[in-house]
Amino acid sequence: MEDLIQQMLSKKVWAVIGSFSGEGKYAYKIFKNLKKLGYRVFPINPKIKNVDGDTCYPDLESLPQIPEVVNLVTPPQVTEKIVGECIRLGIKYIWMQPGAESERAIKTAQNAGLNVIHDACVYSLTR
Repeated sequence: MEDLIQQMLSKKVWAVIGSFSGEGKYAYKIFKNLKKLGYRVFPINPKIKNVDGDTCYPDLESLPQIPEVVNLVTPPQVTEKIVGECIRLGIKYIWMQPGAESERAIKTAQNAGLNVIHDACVYSLTR
């Protein structure tokens, strides 16, 4: 697991999917922290237009660049849908924040050959 964490953290283009409605939201914290560390980070939420001046995209297909890693801070049923999007787009790395995962999402991603982290918090590991 540690090797996979390091492998994902070495990727510099990320998408963070979740709620950015306040500084206390984990999607917001992860987005800001990864940007501070020099990552290119795309926020995704279909309900908002920007996060601190950065364009917020409605979905993965709308991004100007395919991310190397998708970080999910979403309810499990939303995570399951996004896993399907990741498979279609050829994204190979998914990080499901604690609480975002479901057994179905994990198995679907792994069966499609995706690398999945689902029991660690990227914010805790990088701040």
